[in-house]
Amino acid sequence: MGFCMGLAMGVAAGVALIVVFARCENSRSARRRQLAATVATFSKMTVEDSRKLLPGDLYPSWVVFSTQQKLKWLNQELTKIWPFVNDAASELIKASVEPVLEQYRPVVFAALTFSKLTLGTVAPQFTGISIIESNEEGIVMELEMNWDANPSIILDVKTRLGVALPIQVKDIGFTGVFRLIFRPLVEELPCFGAVCFSLRKKKKLDFKLKVIGGDISAIPGISAALEDTIKNAVEDSITWPVRKIIPIIPGDYSDLELKPVGTLEVKLVQARDLTNKDLIGKSDPFATLYIRPLPDKTKRSKTINNDLNPIWNEHFEFIVEDADTQSVTVKIYDDDGIQESDLIGCVQVSLKDLQPGKVKDVWLKLVKDLEIQRDRKDRGQVHLELLYYPYNMKDETPNPFKQQFSMTSLERTMTSNGNGSGSTDYSRLSSRKRKEIILRGVLSVTVISGEDLPAMDMNGKSDPYVVLSLKKTKTKYKTRVVTESLNPVWNQTFDFVVEDGLHDMLMLEVYDHDTFSRDYMGRCILTLTKVLIEEDYSDSFPLEGAKTGKLNLHLKWSPQSIFRDSGEAA
Repeated sequence: MGFCMGLAMGVAAGVALIVVFARCENSRSARRRQLAATVATFSKMTVEDSRKLLPGDLYPSWVVFSTQQKLKWLNQELTKIWPFVNDAASELIKASVEPVLEQYRPVVFAALTFSKLTLGTVAPQFTGISIIESNEEGIVMELEMNWDANPSIILDVKTRLGVALPIQVKDIGFTGVFRLIFRPLVEELPCFGAVCFSLRKKKKLDFKLKVIGGDISAIPGISAALEDTIKNAVEDSITWPVRKIIPIIPGDYSDLELKPVGTLEVKLVQARDLTNKDLIGKSDPFATLYIRPLPDKTKRSKTINNDLNPIWNEHFEFIVEDADTQSVTVKIYDDDGIQESDLIGCVQVSLKDLQPGKVKDVWLKLVKDLEIQRDRKDRGQVHLELLYYPYNMKDETPNPFKQQFSMTSLERTMTSNGNGSGSTDYSRLSSRKRKEIILRGVLSVTVISGEDLPAMDMNGKSDPYVVLSLKKTKTKYKTRVVTESLNPVWNQTFDFVVEDGLHDMLMLEVYDHDTFSRDYMGRCILTLTKVLIEEDYSDSFPLEGAKTGKLNLHLKWSPQSIFRDSGEAA
């Protein structure tokens, strides 16, 4: 009996092992088939497909961009000749950077010079090279470089109090992309007339400051001021579009120099739903705007106190030096008085995305860091109007105004679209005065209807009406009340006399009418830019401050341009 039981159990165990083994083999085969299919799928992927799956910081740039190649051979040769490069480049860098340091020297410093500058024994490593442009005019290539340097850099800093501080710059960590331009191509060795080099993109620049024989933190403000000075010097001396030109063959290379190519006008309209940075009350937001982050090229808006939905409606104009690569950056801060302002969020718009001569009206979501776009936190939105006006558009879009007249690019576009009274009249104006165009006229606003407005009453309906006003002139109108409707139809037209169309705003506030009070439902805020250009258009505008709802409007502009003096010309 025991023998039979053991035999049965052994057979059962053997069968179970066979079944488990078979299943394992089938599972392994299925995984192998799945892996083979995955490998086959990956083999068909393009570079763009791989960039969608993995962020760029997970692998070297030469893997991301098919046009880039590794430069192991160049790094090996550079390591050999680095001692000679160090000797040659140190004096060149010292001579070119010192004047820039002096230009951005803080007022607390009386002098700022190098007492010693060598690049150290560690050569930079080039991680990739790519050809950006190659034609009959020249060759443009970019080199990506990493450099964990051990330089010997000592700055002699003299303060206004007569104290001399020898400050060492150490532990430099740098990652960036350098652009080399070989132009023009000639029929003489080495086959190009000059080389331009520039820092195309600065990904990382870290360094430490140390007072020799002391602690720099013991002197308040010195470290921060010196760090800002060094970073501004790097930005202004070699960061693109600034470039250094080295003639190889004697000749005139003035066409390679940095030159303005146009102007960018930015209208900072408003922001909404900003993050509150204050524990008591609300944030006091202001904005900084720049194309190149230098103190003298950065614009700042006014501060709107205690408001998470500020309205600025301010104009700023910038010089554009390379529309293909430059971007405009807007950063919004909470003003904390004498303390350092807190960053609420920032946005960036590439100039190559703007159609020359056309106004772009956009709402942009604020992010914490422009380099890290995966920001899921809601920091608010900012409303911008942008106009890029290239200088070479003069022939395509006739401009009746002369250089002595002070105008924004938007004003020039307005006048070239026919809002002026004719170039012959302008030519008779005095060249000794600067003039600014005032776009004056009549704005006709037809409030056609509303759609899907929020319900404010107990019966699930509302009794909506609209209050229209201009921000600067304070003129107000009101539509009739439409009872018990979430989709009211008004079809009422109101005329506003506008004294300054470029700098005024139309505000429409929707209320629910009650017998003894009114409930706020939402609002629409419009600049007059689009109607000034198109003169007649209809559109739908979503209600701000409401979960649902929009207004259908028709706007018409009847222009009458006049001039005002803005002071004597320089």
